[in-house]
Amino acid sequence: MAFDHHKYVPFQPLRKTDRRWPDRVIETAPQWCAVDLRDGNQALVKPMSVAQKQRLFELLVKVGFKEIEIGFPAASQPDFDFCRKLIEEDRIPDDVHIQVLTQARPELIARTYEALAGAKRAIVHVYNSTSKVQREQVFGLDREGIKAIAVKGAEVVKAHAAEHPETEWTFQYSPESFTGTELDFAADVIDAVNDVWRPDQGQPVVINLPATVEMATPNVFADQIEWICDRVKYREHISISVHTHNDRGCAVAAAELAVMAGADRVEGTLMGNGERTGNMDLVTAAMNLYSQGVDPKVDFSSMAEITDVVEACTEIPTHPRHPYAGELVFTAFSGSHQDAIRKCLARRAEDDPWEVAYLPIDPRDLGRRYEEVVRINSQSGKGGVAYILERDYNINLPRWLQIEFSKVVQREAESGGGEIDSDTIHRLFEKRYLAVNPDWELKSYDLHRDEEGVYARVSFGVDINLTTLEGRGLGAVEALVAALEKNHEVHIAVEAYDEFALGEGTDANAMACIRLQVDGQPCSAAALAEDTTSATLQALLSALSQKILSPGAQRIADEIAVSLDA
Repeated sequence: MAFDHHKYVPFQPLRKTDRRWPDRVIETAPQWCAVDLRDGNQALVKPMSVAQKQRLFELLVKVGFKEIEIGFPAASQPDFDFCRKLIEEDRIPDDVHIQVLTQARPELIARTYEALAGAKRAIVHVYNSTSKVQREQVFGLDREGIKAIAVKGAEVVKAHAAEHPETEWTFQYSPESFTGTELDFAADVIDAVNDVWRPDQGQPVVINLPATVEMATPNVFADQIEWICDRVKYREHISISVHTHNDRGCAVAAAELAVMAGADRVEGTLMGNGERTGNMDLVTAAMNLYSQGVDPKVDFSSMAEITDVVEACTEIPTHPRHPYAGELVFTAFSGSHQDAIRKCLARRAEDDPWEVAYLPIDPRDLGRRYEEVVRINSQSGKGGVAYILERDYNINLPRWLQIEFSKVVQREAESGGGEIDSDTIHRLFEKRYLAVNPDWELKSYDLHRDEEGVYARVSFGVDINLTTLEGRGLGAVEALVAALEKNHEVHIAVEAYDEFALGEGTDANAMACIRLQVDGQPCSAAALAEDTTSATLQALLSALSQKILSPGAQRIADEIAVSLDA
């Protein structure tokens, strides 16, 4: 193999035997912080303009985020300008904290406070990298050298805040690359920073523990978070936050387990946009809670608007199978899935708890329609086809006809190689089952019952070649079958027969569906009429027309045979 796995060293997890988090259940949402405008923006090939950032900021406010990281104003003039625009134009709601990021460098911290001048409330997020690989290979510093950077940054942050008492300040510190940092050292640096800020004396503090690079399974990250929560000073006075990245595809799971392990706050982005493989996806994490009956504290009911704005601002399309937000995420093509969804929806009362197979939440909660749930292609089965006819045309097919017609639809889908829409399904049904040969079109019937059963006199065909037959039986179907058998010298057996009304009320049309064996050959048809008797008789005639020449055609065949004999 071309792969050489020997060059990678397995991550050494914490040996923890007193873990408590596996037994916990998330019953309340964490405090969310949306970092789309900073971390998400830094990950874009083409960073957002001020106008795009403002549009996305307004969306985040509308959805309900109370903490929004708006940029890195000391590192980017557009970020600085955007921060000033929000403050000077009074665009920040009173209950929203803006957050800005800065490295733990005095000149950058000073520039950050310039950007925040006049803000009502703000979170100053300062960071420096603490991991072993960063210490040894990037900075060339030992533990004490790295800790000194963090402490100095904390002191500068505190000093500048004191110069602006009109603003309600929250301090946030991140030991960047936390997952690659020895836990005892991470705790030592966090304690040293908090010794400067003194959260126990009333200063609001967030300690953010970022999985800057996702290095292990989510359970390992949860162990790290629980260990820190158990050992850092001032725990009851600080908010523990996590910021997970998606290098291993587990950012949401890592954040969820971190909350179980004691984290109070989660940072992420809408749709998971972020560096490399992305950030923790706020949509997925929040909707996961919602699906468990937990108030997520944010409102994603207008999902189409959310995806439109995110796509317009980031110029990144939403994957069609993105959890909760993708175009196809509630769509079932599989026949067994469609059948189960159809049956569950048919049984469910409006006020029942949501329990529908294959649908973890009600699509309507996100502004989606049931019409988008079941779509038909060559992988679909009888349940999906039946659901489409029932939903769009109020046609409830019996099970035997569901099975038969689904094969018709499947052949059409396989020949076309794609999806089949509702209109095409209906046209296929009309062509295959409802179309009436004029020579077999019911014109009139006379039924009456006497001591011998039901007498039927039925006329069908075009006016110039009208055929009239008479027969007796226990019912109308048996009477017409007897007449047809005698007239055409065939044996007819009725295998299945169903009738139902289309709609409600006295003026609702009726549909009849019938399946016959004619001399051992199957044939089936359906018919619409104003009454069930007409529909039944027409369905019987239409089914028979598939196996027997029409009277007019028979006469022509007879005339040809006579002429050939002559």
